[in-house]
This record gives sequence, C-alpha cells and structure tokens, in this order.
Amino acid sequence: MSDLATRIIKAVTRPSYTPVKAKVLAERMGISDDEYPEFRKTLRALVKESRLAVNKDQTLRPADPFGTAIGTYRRTGSGAGYVRPHPKEGMPAGPDIFIREDLAGDAATGDEVLVRITRVASKLKDAAGQVVRVMGRATRTFVGTYFERDGQGLVRVNGNVFAHSIAVGDPGAKGAKPQDQVVIEMVRFPSPDERGEGAITEVLGAHGDPGVDTRTVIKAFGLPEEFPGAALDEARQAAREFDEADLAGRTDFTNDLVVTIDPVDARDFDDAVSVEIDPKTKHWVLTVHIADVGHFARPGGSLDAEARRRATSVYLPQKVIPMFPEVISNGLASLQEGKVRYVKTVRMEFTPGLQKGHVRFFNGAIRVRQRFSYEQVQAHFDSQSGGRQPPESSGTQAADAPRSEDVGPDVLALLKRMKDLALLLRKKRLKRGALELSMPEAVLEYDANGRVSGAHFAEHNLSHQVIEEFMLAANEAVAEHLTREGVPFLRRVHPAPNEDKLAAFARFADLLGYPIRRPQDRFELQRVLDKTADQPERAAVHYALLRSLKQATYSPIQDEHYALAMTHYCHFTSPIRRYPDLVVHRLLDRWIKTKRATADETELVALGEHCSKMERRAETAERELVKLKILTYLSGRLGERFDAVITGVADYGFFAQVERFPAEGLVHISSLTDDYYLFDQEGHALEGRRSRRRFRLGDRVRVEVARVDLPKRLLDFRLVPERGGERKRPRGEDDDIPSYGPGRGWGRKPGRRR
Repeated sequence: MSDLATRIIKAVTRPSYTPVKAKVLAERMGISDDEYPEFRKTLRALVKESRLAVNKDQTLRPADPFGTAIGTYRRTGSGAGYVRPHPKEGMPAGPDIFIREDLAGDAATGDEVLVRITRVASKLKDAAGQVVRVMGRATRTFVGTYFERDGQGLVRVNGNVFAHSIAVGDPGAKGAKPQDQVVIEMVRFPSPDERGEGAITEVLGAHGDPGVDTRTVIKAFGLPEEFPGAALDEARQAAREFDEADLAGRTDFTNDLVVTIDPVDARDFDDAVSVEIDPKTKHWVLTVHIADVGHFARPGGSLDAEARRRATSVYLPQKVIPMFPEVISNGLASLQEGKVRYVKTVRMEFTPGLQKGHVRFFNGAIRVRQRFSYEQVQAHFDSQSGGRQPPESSGTQAADAPRSEDVGPDVLALLKRMKDLALLLRKKRLKRGALELSMPEAVLEYDANGRVSGAHFAEHNLSHQVIEEFMLAANEAVAEHLTREGVPFLRRVHPAPNEDKLAAFARFADLLGYPIRRPQDRFELQRVLDKTADQPERAAVHYALLRSLKQATYSPIQDEHYALAMTHYCHFTSPIRRYPDLVVHRLLDRWIKTKRATADETELVALGEHCSKMERRAETAERELVKLKILTYLSGRLGERFDAVITGVADYGFFAQVERFPAEGLVHISSLTDDYYLFDQEGHALEGRRSRRRFRLGDRVRVEVARVDLPKRLLDFRLVPERGGERKRPRGEDDDIPSYGPGRGWGRKPGRRR
C-alpha cells in the first residue's frame, strides 16, 4: 500500500473521524491541488479493495468487511489489547477480538468501544479488529506515581493501563513530590500519536507510607468509602427503635441451641446453625438462621439505596468497606453471642439416606449460645478423631480453643452432629458431580507496625466445609422453594462451559500426564483435580480449569450452577455483605407473611448485572492490593531464594509461583545464560539447544528475587544454579495462557462467592 493510501486509511480510522466527502477529506489532510488527482485515484483503489466504503451521500467511511461489534476493551502488558463483545439479544458473546496497539486509538482498559472487525476468528487465529470509537469511559480517574522531567510534571499510571506517562502540567501541582502516589483526572486520553493529559486532584502520599497502598487501590477502583449522612441517620434511628423483647410476628428460637462458626477476626456474623436428630423419625433436622438485615433497611430508604449502589462489602487486607454502616453490619443485624437477634430461618429435614424432607421458612429470633472460630472447631474435631493439630505456620489459633470442660456437653454433641451431617451432605454433593477446585486464598502476615512480614495460603479444612455445606443447602432450599412458587428472583447462575474450552483443558491435562477421555464429564474433571491436589502442578491445573469455566453471575433467568451441580441455586446466606441476598430475603419475607410474592423480572436483570459488576470490582481490588503488598514485601528482599513451581511457559521465559505464598514472577529467557533456549510451541517448553535441558509447566525450580517494579506490578525472578546438575523430572507444559496469577477461591467465608 502506498504512503498516500496509508495516510488516507489512518485519517478515516481515527476515533474522532466523522464521514465526509472526498474534497473535505483532502482539505483536512492538506492535499494540494497538484496532488488531488492522485488522491482521487487512490480513493477509488481503496474502495475497490474494500478498504474504504462510500455512503449514500457520497461521504467516505472505513469498510466493514466483517461487520462491527461493541464490547469492553482491556489492554495487556505487551501493549496489545482485546475486546470482549457484548451479548446480542440473548445470544452468547462472540470470541474476543484482538486489537493491535496502534489500532486501539485512545481506548483504556474497561472502556466500552465500537470495533471494526478486520479478521474473523479461526482455529489458528483470534478475531482481530480496530477501535473505531470509544462509546463510554470506564473511568476518568486514575492513580499513579508522580515524577518530573524537563520541567514538566508527569504521572506513570499504575499497572499496564497506558504505555506512556501522562502530562499533568507544571511541577509541584497540589504539592506533589517525586515518587508520591497521586490521583489524576484525565483531560485527554493518550493515543498512539499523542501523550495523554491530566490534572492532579489528590496527593495520597509517598509509596511505603502507612496506608498509602490501601488508599491507592481504593481510589484506583473507585470504591465507596464514607456513607451518606441520610443513610447513617437511618441506621442510628433503627438502633434507637430496636427492642430485643419485641418478638411480634416472629417464631421464638431463643431457647434453641444455636452456634456460629466464623473467621477468628470476623466482625459481622450473618449465619448461625443448629443440627438435631428427630427422636421419632430419626431424620436429620438442619436449621440455618440468617441475619434479618432487611428488617432495618426498608426498601426505597437511604440505607437501602446506598447498599444497592455498593452491592457488596469489599474485603481488603486490614480493611473492610462494608455494604451497611457498622451500627447495622456489626451491631443490630450481627448474630452476636448472647444477644437476641432477628433472623430469616430455613429448617430442613433429611432422611438417614439424605433424601430431602420437609422444608420450612420462618421470620424468627435467636440467641446464639456460643461463638466459635474455625480454628477452635477444627481443634475439637482433631481431638475427637485423634488427628493432628493445625500447624502454627498455618496462621490458625487452635491454642486459643476452649477446653472441652469449658464447652457444655450439649454443645460438644452439637458439633459432632454438625460434622456428621456435613460429611454426608458433602459426599452426596460430590456424588452428583460437583467440582471441588483447590484455589487457596492468600493470607498476609504483619509485624507490630502493620507492615507485611510474610504470607501463606489459608487452610480450608473440615470446620470450613461444615459451614459451607450448610450454607449451600440453605441457598438451594430457598431457590427451589421460590421456583416452585413461580416467584422471579435473583439466581446465582454458573452456565456450563464452552465445549471447545473444555477440550482445550483436556489436551492441556493430557500433556501433563492426566488423560481425560470425556472432558464434558464432571466426574473425569474431578478425578484430575483430585489427582493433582497434592502435586506441584496443582495450581496450574486447577487454575487452568477455572479459566475454562464461565463466571458465575446474578440473573433471574433460570440456569444451572455448573460447578455445584445444582439446578436451582441463589445467594441467601449473607445479606449483610451481598445485596442479592437481601433481595431474596425480601421476597421470602413477603411469601412467609402472605404466601404470595412477585418481582419485576426486567428490573431483576438490570440489578443482577449491576451486582455482578460490583462483585468483580471488589474481587479485583482485593487481589490487586494483596499483590501490591506482597510485591512491596519482596522489594526489600532482593536475592532471597524460594522454592517455586513453573506455572507458564512462553518464548520470552517462564513464570514461577512460590510454593509457600502467592507470589508469581517471570524468569526471563535472557537470564538463562548456561545455554541458548528455544521455545517448543507444540510441547510448551523451553529447551536448551546444546544441553537439551527443558523447563516445563509443573517443574519445581529454585529461584531468587531479581527485580520488583511496583508501579507496573511486575516481579522478576532469577534461576538459582542447581547443585550436582540434577533436576527433577519435568511433568508438563503450558496451555495457551502465558501467565497464571494466584487463583481466587470461592470466597473468604464458605459460600460467599459461589
């Protein structure tokens, strides 16, 4: 293509371009009268080649050989990006569209963009396109590191949002000093041709100062902080009006034996349980009590409006941003030991063979007999079975567990019934095809000054599984009931994965030595998960399957929950911290009182989309802050050595995940100086040309911290030379994903995100 043709294409594909006639376009491009004949000739050729199209009014526009799409843009660390198209008229979204860096215009991650598709997807290549226009900005506010150069203030936005720094005017604006973290409002977004321009709106402080990293993430993700005055006033009014003695319209469970089991540092308690065995029928009777936060947040009030806007509590390291003010979330609604509290109650009967019998629902009131932590309950389970105590390094506090003589015999008997029933429910759930992904959650450790001193993976032991099974049972029971009654409600849906993605996962597992004949068979998938649960490649295999699955979302449209193997499922058990649970509570409340309930399905669709979006924002913010804190910790430990597992292989090196805590870094191929390494694309491995030494996914390696780039959130490792030249047998190779980050579990508290 000639230089003139390239100039024309570039002119008509700018995001700011609007269709104009040839003469106007020539004037805009500065085409002289002498050049105009050649200009017209080039235009005709471009139209003939389907590079340009002519509208009915003779104006020129880019040709759309494969149509257009609207979707969400995200930029990768390499500079290129992808657009995930929005679904159309109930149809599933199309494949992601690859966007070259120079064809992204001024789009930023999260923006809604219009894309001209230039190549359709095939088995060998992704769909490709060009951003034609930014339809809507995800945000105009960004956080980054301030610095000065050539008498100008600049901000390097954190992460890989933009390739270049943003100009922010004269030095020292808002009192910013070099290396300060600052908030900027974007005035003009950067493009391949122009540097962006912004204005500093807030100085957060120097990186490393206490609390600056947390404030950085809060500002970067636009997380809510202070509650509006009207919401606080409504909460205080509810506190003044609450009377523990007023049980009108409620079933009195205050004399029942009820306990809570929560994290040791929990501040709000939204579920309590009791398990009995009916002496006549020998049926199990499971009673799950959930905090009735809806009693204090009336629909349409200020409290409700703010909770709806937030949609979820956000759990950041050392900080919780609650959905409700603390007078509600940690006070009136929280199921605190020894206090009368209002609840929504689900009572379920199960036969000895675990067939579900009568299920009843109540507006109730309880008084929790005893509060337990997971560590305390696990200590009891271990002592009952003669098992080991949790190791101190796990971060548990089993030593603080009450002695058996401090716990009444009726409570000890209750704990045993809870364990026995939970194990039966779990066995039944797995038997019907539920998947158990092992994606442990990161737990940070702190010194006396609140700085990170280490990290480990959280345990998910029997005490956690007990509560998880009971919450799953209650969620399913409510969903089944509302379905039978024909009531539209917000379901928690997890559609079945795409068969092509499962097939790709099966090929990946086969390369690692775990053949899967029928990837659509959940039992075969679980077999691989079980076999790799204690193997070095566990993180890679489990995370690869997670990446193959679709995201769970909120929607009133009936669909299964694939991972749980449940036909009907909703979130009901955490209304203090999830708005969808509160919506379900209100529907159940109306049914309990009138035996009738209804909802606007169109409104539920919009609400489900909003809550799903806010949930993803909260989870991403939490992962970002954990990553930032760990990188800050490692930045002061250059040269420290760790055992790690290779989690990804690419032509530029391999990624390695530290075994004992969630830190993943790149060992760049340039640091492998003992040989010249070639990328084996088919085998997904790096192999030395002379030595035939191979690095494949699942290999254990010894690495040391070589470099930490906090603004870009990057960690580089260097391979530690092995002693004796021996090396563990390689196990596998990468799939097509170049990097695996620390996986996310189902949630901090069982059932929170499923």
